[in-house]
Amino acid sequence: MTLEMTPVTLTDTAVIKVRELLEDEGEAALALRLEAAPAGCSGFKYEMYFDPEIVDTDTVVDAGTFKVLIDVSSVDHVMGSTIDFRDEGLQGSGFAIDNPNATGHSCTCGKRD
Repeated sequence: MTLEMTPVTLTDTAVIKVRELLEDEGEAALALRLEAAPAGCSGFKYEMYFDPEIVDTDTVVDAGTFKVLIDVSSVDHVMGSTIDFRDEGLQGSGFAIDNPNATGHSCTCGKRD
């Protein structure tokens, strides 16, 4: 699939961390899969995991030494997003997704996703 706009970008820190995790997995054929689904008032919920299979309908983003796969139902939800890896010291570390499509509205319904 050819896109005029890259759906997601990765910071240098995220690329380094994904490479480290891929080395730990020991499987060169793995790609990073990103899935997004609406999560009510809170915006989106994301899943990221390593996947050996590229589906014909996947959008493939070349991140240098690995690929990022985005399924067809997630592409519009993550378009323009940036994936970062943050080390917050004692508060933990992990991947963070800055998504311009997320509304950022808080909800008063009392339900949390």
